[in-house]
Amino acid sequence: MASQRRRFGYRRLHLLLKREGAEINWKTLYRLYREERLTARKRGGRKRALGTRAPMAIPQDPNQRWSLDFVCDALVDGCRFRILCVIDDFSRECLATVVDNSIAGERVARELDAIAERRGYPLMVASDNGTELTSNAMLEWQQENGVE
Repeated sequence: MASQRRRFGYRRLHLLLKREGAEINWKTLYRLYREERLTARKRGGRKRALGTRAPMAIPQDPNQRWSLDFVCDALVDGCRFRILCVIDDFSRECLATVVDNSIAGERVARELDAIAERRGYPLMVASDNGTELTSNAMLEWQQENGVE
């Protein structure tokens, strides 16, 4: 059976043997599997980013880099809500906290425009790759305003 199904490891072979009615302990099957030097090809590991990453430069003035992130929580009754936090990395000032049940990319872009009316646009925005922050609305906002 192992020669017919080379991709199967001892665990799957044990299940097939059990279906056919063969009563064999999985430990015994494993011992036989190793004695015959049978091995199932291992799958590849997690793909990592290629190349070296340059460390992010430390901002020297306000409005050089803003950081965006979402915080989630739930009320006592189970109702979930999200908070968008916008922080100036130089001054460590919290520019905005937006609380709502759900915050889409269009809403994030609107809130960033509202902040930029008071302070001006940043040179760069740092965030994780959340769905709200990689949406078309956010990518358009970034291109329109020259934000990296």
